[in-house]
Amino acid sequence: MQPENYQFLKANEERLAFIRLNPEWYRKLAREPGHQVQFDKEMKHFFGKTPIQRVEKVGNQLQMVNMLIQMAKVMKEE
Repeated sequence: MQPENYQFLKANEERLAFIRLNPEWYRKLAREPGHQVQFDKEMKHFFGKTPIQRVEKVGNQLQMVNMLIQMAKVMKEE
């Protein structure tokens, strides 16, 4: 692997974890180093770090908190 690709991967622990779980990216980056931007997009999607996924995660957490609050109100009324 080219030194700049190696440095690219070592700069972020998530990149190393992603490439270990998806070895086909090791081959893609070794053959065409210009795929680093695409690699980062795939990695963020895989780990749920895209803006849409983060908003969905916060929305799910808010629904859970709302449900717990409603449950607590019902328990308090009884």
